Amino acid sequence: MLDAIRWDTDLIRRYDLAGPRYTSYPTAVQFNSQVGTFDLFHALRDSRKALRPLSLYVHVPFCANICYYCACNKVITKDRGRALPYLQRLEQEIQLIACHLDPAQQVEQLHFGGGTPTFLSHDELRQLMAHLRKHFNLLDDDSGDYGIEIDPREADWSTMGLLRELGFNRVSIGLQDLDPAVQRAVNRLQSLEETRAVIDAARTLQFRSINIDLIYGLPKQTPDNFARTVEEVISLQPDRLSVFNYAHLPERFMPQRRINGNELPSPTQKLEMLQRTIEQLTVAGYRYIGMDHFALPDDELAIAQEEETLQRNFQGYTTHGHCDLIGLGVSAISQIGDLYCQNSSDLNEYQNTLAAAQLATSRGLVCNADDRLRRAVIQQLICNFSLDFAEIEQQFNIDFQGYFGALWPSLQGMANDGLITLDRERIEVLPAGRLLVRSVCMVFDAYLEQQNRQRFSRVI
Repeated sequence: MLDAIRWDTDLIRRYDLAGPRYTSYPTAVQFNSQVGTFDLFHALRDSRKALRPLSLYVHVPFCANICYYCACNKVITKDRGRALPYLQRLEQEIQLIACHLDPAQQVEQLHFGGGTPTFLSHDELRQLMAHLRKHFNLLDDDSGDYGIEIDPREADWSTMGLLRELGFNRVSIGLQDLDPAVQRAVNRLQSLEETRAVIDAARTLQFRSINIDLIYGLPKQTPDNFARTVEEVISLQPDRLSVFNYAHLPERFMPQRRINGNELPSPTQKLEMLQRTIEQLTVAGYRYIGMDHFALPDDELAIAQEEETLQRNFQGYTTHGHCDLIGLGVSAISQIGDLYCQNSSDLNEYQNTLAAAQLATSRGLVCNADDRLRRAVIQQLICNFSLDFAEIEQQFNIDFQGYFGALWPSLQGMANDGLITLDRERIEVLPAGRLLVRSVCMVFDAYLEQQNRQRFSRVI
């Protein structure tokens, strides 16, 4: 079965290296300032000519409170008025981008992330969605995947009702941990009752899918208290779960400096947390999709993986990888054909650039032929846990073993260790290797040796 995982502590200790999460290949680390708005306009024109469907990501950076573990691009403020000038520039960006696309290009997927999107008032959310509908071809029959990230401390029944009215049908709920001591250590006090109320509202209002985010490796977590959190979450019956490994990088993310490093669980405890979580979720009927993600068998991600149509982009695992992804807002990333581009991550720079009627594209990358080939290889491995050489050879007109001959000793070593099976026709990631699929993908990463691996989280 696709969801079968075999826990092998020895393999995990040997292959648990720091490396990319491969929401893209090449990764964002390779982005450079040579890519700008001209490249974006060129890619948008190609998208328009091909009438490719769209996926929109909208970044709302504001949070009322700081969570010490957070590595997102955010602005912490109690002043709700700060959203207004940002929304004015965001609406300007929407208009500037949309005029280069065809109204016939349907928006199959929409996602609001942050920050805390519900930091915005109800009127602001209404106005933003109306502006998106005016300039993009949003579906109005509830058939699209329109999701939003929710902080239960910032949402109630009326908020959920508004979101459903505006066309959202998926919610992703930040939870992280339910233990009060852990919550105090990361400055995120959030009760089970608050979370359950939002989930009850989502179910009553017929949201199509509910995702819950958890993090293991936070200060004051133990295998026992995290197992209790997982049990409570299972009782809420989310359709999907994301169980992330906390990467403590205080030198890169200032809020993490408020975390007491002496209170972090040991690597051995973290491994036990993950192992017990996998066991608990498996018993409860969840399937391991890969890369920290679990889903019920009837969820679209699980079905897509069974049918080998699952894909991955900057929004994680998706069934809409065929869409051109357009990122809107500060730090947002777009993937349009072979172009990756990212807006400025500085709020003032983003707003000032748009105030001058210019797009805020600050860096990016245009994939070359080798990038496209390796991207396809990594995508197959990370989504399907398998790779058919003939399929790649036909698509890219290469001899697989000849092209990747230098990698064969590394792949053979993984095969000898029991991570994969390797023959002349395919690679199959074995149950013991599925938790370590990032390590398998890293073999095919042409840029990895040039990079500082401290920029990346560990595989587990």
